[in-house]
Amino acid sequence: MFKVIVKQISWGVAFLSLMVLASCGAVENDTRQEVADHIFVNGAVYTLEEDMPWAEAVAVKGDEIIFVGTTAEARAYAGPDTQTRDLNKGFMLPGFIDTHAHPIMGGAYAKALSLDTFASPEDWLTAVGIYAEENKDLPLIFGYGFLATAFGETGPTKEMLDKAVPDRPVFIMDEGFHSGWGNSKALEALGITKDTADPTPGFNYYKRDQAGQPTGWFLEGTASMAMDQLNVFTVSSITEGTKLIFDIMNSYGITSVFDAGALDVADLALGVLERLAAADEFSVRLVGSYMVASPDQMAGALDVVENLAKTTKTEDYHIRMLKIMDDGTVEGRTAGMFVDYQGDPGNKGTTVFTQAELSTMVVEAAARQIDVHIHALGERAIHEALNAIEAARIVHGDSSSRYTICHIQVMTDAAVRRFAELDVIAQSTPLWASYDREGEQFVSEDQFSRYFRYNSLKQAGVRLTFGSDFPASGAGTLGMSPLFNMEVGVTRQQAGEPEAAVQPSVDERLDVASLIRGYTSDAAYQLHMENEIGTIKVGKKADLIILDQNPFDAKTYEIHKIQVEMTMKGGRVVYGK
Repeated sequence: MFKVIVKQISWGVAFLSLMVLASCGAVENDTRQEVADHIFVNGAVYTLEEDMPWAEAVAVKGDEIIFVGTTAEARAYAGPDTQTRDLNKGFMLPGFIDTHAHPIMGGAYAKALSLDTFASPEDWLTAVGIYAEENKDLPLIFGYGFLATAFGETGPTKEMLDKAVPDRPVFIMDEGFHSGWGNSKALEALGITKDTADPTPGFNYYKRDQAGQPTGWFLEGTASMAMDQLNVFTVSSITEGTKLIFDIMNSYGITSVFDAGALDVADLALGVLERLAAADEFSVRLVGSYMVASPDQMAGALDVVENLAKTTKTEDYHIRMLKIMDDGTVEGRTAGMFVDYQGDPGNKGTTVFTQAELSTMVVEAAARQIDVHIHALGERAIHEALNAIEAARIVHGDSSSRYTICHIQVMTDAAVRRFAELDVIAQSTPLWASYDREGEQFVSEDQFSRYFRYNSLKQAGVRLTFGSDFPASGAGTLGMSPLFNMEVGVTRQQAGEPEAAVQPSVDERLDVASLIRGYTSDAAYQLHMENEIGTIKVGKKADLIILDQNPFDAKTYEIHKIQVEMTMKGGRVVYGK
């Protein structure tokens, strides 16, 4: 009997041991099975991943994506605290990335007078007068948004503004932020007279009448100098405005942005970023740049970039690119061309740097593994930028540096081929590809037919990326909207206007898929962040957006009406209706 009892006890112990082990195994399995914070199910999820471009569901834990697949599989990640959202066949895709904007500079302008770029000079003057009347306590009337080409060759004059506001300084930046317009009081406050020298004749200069007197039109760097001397901005006001810009970006589905330079407020930019981070008010990922806009800034510029890259790397922002400003604009007739501007004999525009200077900077950047972003609108400026990149490819072929040429307004056939051959990223703002009635007068018919060659670049195999250039988009905050820009990229017409003129060439219209890639996966590549963002994939950051309709199914002239229902950055909802 004793042996039987012992045997039964032994079997009991063994059974209990097996049960404990089984129980432990179940606990281990439960621990390994991640529990999501958010699950999105029953959707059309456009992942932009080649091996699985479409899915039904996504699960998020912390700031990362932990599952992409079917609704049934996703539900296994649910726990008692998981928030599950039924997309009800709604459209989800990665967060949009604005590959060229100036959010901090935009923050500086957030509460300034914003003019309707497509209005008339008379409308602008009326708006200035009304704003001045409503803000009698302001010592300076400051705003932006006028279109310089609307005034013809002579440009805007101080006398026009004097009629609207005769008693206080007025200074207005144009829609592209390449020129300014001041009244007599502004010129007086700045001490600008007939005897004031032009910083860079033909590029950074004061427009003058036949007697040599400044007319009130400030070209390129003279406009920035004027704003600095008029004490337009403060760190506090810019910080408040930049947070507002981030909020607007989130409402358009933007979760990351490349800051192509703070321009007029560059000296205050780092303080603004630090304040926003300290207040936990970063709702976008920001990759920044150090901008070189004149030859006298070249010495030590790359040392500055390297130092910023080491000292500013945070979860919110990282300043690590070299931005080179190499020409101006078509409307200012300062973009570098191969032929004279129409009606302006001898003027082919200009480039800020000689070919040797530009090549030196780009080659040295390649040696230091620094990414480069070059502003070039004119065909000659683009050609010289490609020459510099080619030199870098030859000397430092193993460099990890990536090269982007931005804006790319007028481009030759040879340039299209070279973008592909040299693996250069082509960055632009689709909104600008609608018919340019004002700018047409300054270029030849041939040049006008070679504007914004998006489809040619795509067919050549070039990586295209898109952004707003806000606040220089010419459409106010609406210019930040990727969906608004996408429609114009598809039609090359004014948004929502099927009868509007088409910007030549009609063959340069782009498809929706390419435009989405340019705002997501290819955009992430430009930022050197393709392993972190840009597609919906397990292990990547949970930067996600939900739209109220599928862009692939939307009517062409209604793409701009698509609304963002939710924006999530790093697992945190930063915008939701």
